[in-house]
Amino acid sequence: MMSAVRLLFSSSNSPMGAVIRAATWSRWSHVALVAGGVVIEAAPLYGVRQVTLDDAIGRARETALVELPARNPQKIICAARSQLGKPYDWTAVFGLGLRRDWQERDAWFCSELIAWSAAEAGEPWYRCESLRRVTPQHLWMLPPVGEMCTG
Repeated sequence: MMSAVRLLFSSSNSPMGAVIRAATWSRWSHVALVAGGVVIEAAPLYGVRQVTLDDAIGRARETALVELPARNPQKIICAARSQLGKPYDWTAVFGLGLRRDWQERDAWFCSELIAWSAAEAGEPWYRCESLRRVTPQHLWMLPPVGEMCTG
């Protein structure tokens, strides 16, 4: 049986959240990695941090918890935790909107942190050259555990 990693998708009423949703054609402006009762996230003004799951849910307008298949969820969580304290990647967020690769090597925005953590744990969801352009919407489109589209 395949294990799973849990992601918390959220949206807020903030102006930045609205811009991210519009620029990425998404319902979601943020995504965080769930590790028990906490989440690991890259947040504006804070960088990569760990907060309680209740806090993350409480500050959002809308949320969804999704489980994605993972052979070793703990390795993904450890990779994300190794980035705690790193700054938020403002240049990459602006670059996404302008379709430019302006990522900083040692800074993160929410979805690139999660995509990088999976790849670092040996479970890449995207090609290496695409990791720094992954948005919450891209992660939302991955098939969750137990769900398949038929057509």
